[in-house]
Amino acid sequence: MSDTLEKLAAVLEARKGSDPDSSYVAGLYAKGLDAILKKIGEEATETVMAAKDGDAEKIVHEVADLWFHTLVLLASQGLKPQDVLQELERRFGLSGLEEKARRLS
Repeated sequence: MSDTLEKLAAVLEARKGSDPDSSYVAGLYAKGLDAILKKIGEEATETVMAAKDGDAEKIVHEVADLWFHTLVLLASQGLKPQDVLQELERRFGLSGLEEKARRLS
């Protein structure tokens, strides 16, 4: 699974230098952070709506869109999926309440 994320991250990185008219992702980068954040918000809303509908196929499709746009955000900020995976690994085995308390202190 992380291999897919790494391949996608490499493509997203390569799109940074592409002509905005030649690539959807290059176009997002050219529009700036606010455009990327707007797409994440749209995809998060669509994910919620798909979940409320209870349609497993739609949920998977919308979560894929949400993850994709989140990966675009990470790349735009010079981050990689591995950074998030390392954070999840750090949290593994902690209760959610314990992890949240550590962030608040």
